[in-house]
Parts: sequence; structure tokens; C-alpha cells
Amino acid sequence: MMKQDDLIGTTLGNYHVLETLGQGGMARVYKAHQETLGRDVAIKVLPPWFAADRSFVERFNLEARLVARLSHPNIVTVHDANEQNGHLYIVMQLVDCGTLKQRLDQLLEEGRMMGIDEVVSIFTQLADALAYAHEQGIIHRDIKPVNVLMDHSGRPILSDFGIAKVLASTQDHLTRPGAGVGTPEYMSPEQCQGKPVDGRADIYAMGVMLFETQTGRTPFLGDNYPALAHSHIYEPPPRPSTINPTISPTIEYIILTALMKNPQQRYQTAHEMADALQKALVRNTPPIGGNINPIHYYGQPGGSGVPAGPSYPRLGTSSPMDSQTALYHCFNCHHMHKPQVRYCTRCGNALKQCSVCNECNPVGNRFCTKCGQFLAS
Repeated sequence: MMKQDDLIGTTLGNYHVLETLGQGGMARVYKAHQETLGRDVAIKVLPPWFAADRSFVERFNLEARLVARLSHPNIVTVHDANEQNGHLYIVMQLVDCGTLKQRLDQLLEEGRMMGIDEVVSIFTQLADALAYAHEQGIIHRDIKPVNVLMDHSGRPILSDFGIAKVLASTQDHLTRPGAGVGTPEYMSPEQCQGKPVDGRADIYAMGVMLFETQTGRTPFLGDNYPALAHSHIYEPPPRPSTINPTISPTIEYIILTALMKNPQQRYQTAHEMADALQKALVRNTPPIGGNINPIHYYGQPGGSGVPAGPSYPRLGTSSPMDSQTALYHCFNCHHMHKPQVRYCTRCGNALKQCSVCNECNPVGNRFCTKCGQFLAS
């Protein structure tokens, strides 16, 4: 039996808390009713240890005021921010038709990937919202599908602006349960390295989300932060077409441009990325973007990218893709395998042999199960 939430039925400021909408790593979101204006709102409440840190409260309130100035149809409106009885909370526009994450999960259950029309519609709007925020000097820092809310018309609305920045400025937040800055699967190489970030870190995260809409998974998979951070910093992402052969070449080009390791080689502004996405609907040749051709950089056979193979399983056939079942290719014959396979079922090649101890590891491993050595892709 679930424990009753103590906040439900209580009042925070002018807001009567009605029900829980969701639980994230560092906050809980409630539906509430604002008595004074007769409207429903969403309230994000942070854990009590944040309210105990007065310097954090000051930074949180400052960032909330900055984000409240944003006025864009694809950015959630911030109505209020306050503290009551040890509860630090922020009041936002209620968008209750699910998230982009739920939309992607629905498509996976149906064995489908998001179509190009829907991709372009959603991501051009998100890119426009980011361009607007970046022009105001505000970087999101935690772009991911669960932070993209969807309204009744299918309009995407970005939420959680500014919160990651405040968390990043709290020196001891990582020692506290449930806290975190950014989400490892979507973090740019410069974020993983603790370097200063600008709008191009958000563009990288957009590339990760685009990759996910077309393949059913994020570019890099791992069960811990160090493995994911290493991948973002050093490993080339797999070519989306090796997972989904039906992907538009133009969309693949946009994804790989956004995922360039060096920020100088990505789209330099979200406006550039939005423009490339719009052109994806009217032409089938890769749009110009960044300072290097990502197809050549990441995708030449025998180069730093994943080689193009002659035969890959199609989505929805005998090897259905989901977020837990990734397929890995054999570098010898390009046959695809599930993560636990050690030897190629077509040519017998050892798929992930450790260069230190020669242990033959499952192809999905990033570290040797015998000696702990990092396994090159």
C-alpha cells in the first residue's frame, strides 16, 4: 500500500495541492488549484534539504525570476516561486497531456519510429524556444524527453529551465540523495568534463533526442555515469542508419552534426538547427551546418565511425528495438547482435575481446568483466 503524500490536500501559498503528477530525481510535481485566480497549475516541490541551504534558496529565487521573464509559446510559463514550511517550490503553467518521453514510449510499443513530419514539427519548435532563451542569456542544461511537455494540440513545451544551473552551483549536492545535474544520457562532452557551457550544449542534447526519435534508444548506453561520460567525450556515436535503415539521410546528417564532440563543429545556434530541420522536409540532400561533414567524420568505413554494413535488421521485425534491447554490430561482417552475445553468430569473430587480458566479453560491455579494462568500441 502506497504511503499518502503529506502535501496532498494542503495549501502552499495560494495553491491547494490536489494530486501528484510526477516524481523526478530531484523534485516532485503536483497539480494544484490557485484559489485567487480560479485556475489549475503545476507545482514543483524540491526536497527539504535544498531549503535548508540558504545560499541555494537565494540562487533558486534569482534563477526563478530570470526564467519567469521568458515569454514563448514553447516554454512553460513560470507563475511564482516561494518557500513555505521548509518546502521550496516553483509554480508553473499546467500542461497535462504527457511528455515527449511518453510519446516515444508509445511509438516503441507500436514498433514504430517518429515520422519526419512530426519530428520536424516538434524539433523546430523546440529549437526556436531554445534560440529565444539563449538570446536572453539562459541555457537549459538538462534537455531530455521528460522535460518536453505536450499540450492537447501536440505543441511541445520545454520545462525546467534554470534548475540545473542552480544545482550545478551547489558544491555538495552530489552527496545528497536524489540530486543531480543534467542527465548523463543527454549531456554534452563539455558538460561531462565540467567545462563552461553555452547554447551548443543544449544543441547536443537536442541531437541526442533526435537520435532517440529515429532509433528507439540514445546514442550511448551504460549503467553508470563514468561509462556514459567517457562515451560522450571520446566515442563516436553509431550512425542512426545502422539501427534504423529507413531514416532520412537529411535527418541523419542533422543528428550527427548536433552530436559533434567539438562545439565549434555543431550548429552554432538553435536557429541554424531549426533552419536545417525545416529544409529536411523539402530536400533529400544533407543541409549545410557546422564546420565539418559529420557523415565523413563519423561514418567512413574503417574510420572513426561505425562502418556501413550490407544487412541490418529493420525495426519491428525479428529484432524489435526498445530502450533496453540495443543491437551491436560485428566489425568483421557487420552482423547485428544482442548485448549478451560474445561471438558473432555469422562469422565467429570475438565481439569484445579485452586487449589486456584477452577475455571475450559480451558485445554490450564497456568494461572487461575480468580485469576492468575499458573496452574500445
